[in-house]
Amino acid sequence: MATEASAQPGRPYPPPAASEPAWPAQLTVAVAIGLQLALPKRLAAGPSWLIPALEAVLLVGMFFATPRQLEHEHTTRRRAALGLTAFVSAANVFSLVALTHFLLRGGVSGGRPLIVAGVLIWLTNFLIFGLWYWEIDRGGPGRRAAGHDGVPDFLFPQMSDDRIEPLAWRPRFLDYLYVSLTNATAFSPTDTMPLTLMAKGVMGIQSLVSVVTVGLVVSRAVNIL
Repeated sequence: MATEASAQPGRPYPPPAASEPAWPAQLTVAVAIGLQLALPKRLAAGPSWLIPALEAVLLVGMFFATPRQLEHEHTTRRRAALGLTAFVSAANVFSLVALTHFLLRGGVSGGRPLIVAGVLIWLTNFLIFGLWYWEIDRGGPGRRAAGHDGVPDFLFPQMSDDRIEPLAWRPRFLDYLYVSLTNATAFSPTDTMPLTLMAKGVMGIQSLVSVVTVGLVVSRAVNIL
């Protein structure tokens, strides 16, 4: 697999090892949990505190189990991170489905609470898919930090022109968060292209959640106002 990615002349593959801090991803999960707590109780799966509390327990466990700097592969940490990310994603999709149901059935009397709930769901969608991209690209942050990168899942502009960045450039968490922001606002890739079926599938799911949130919920709420 690695030999396929090394076909690009003049660029070493994989890049040299470089450690990466874990705190931006942990902070993103904490913010996403806070956004879920701010949602109306009717949009939560079960008691409004239950899922955020479980997510917080997982996050605390990951915080103590993960070194400050990722320098090599952490299989258990990555499995826990993927599980937590999937858990938050599922809770957010449930909230979107519930909000759409109340909208279509007339369960929301005013437009303002609907707009607030839609914005919270959209922000959670944006944050959590930044985590997805960070975790899936090239086998995850641990493999990238160790220099054992798999085949790239995303083609960043810096990877296609050596005049932009040095040959050893590799994306960081904020790069993936930016990809998530552009995909959530444009409903499609912009400057960073998905290369693998996994990346295309995850970006497609995010676009679908985002377009439903913006197109169906927020637009309808504006009409109500």
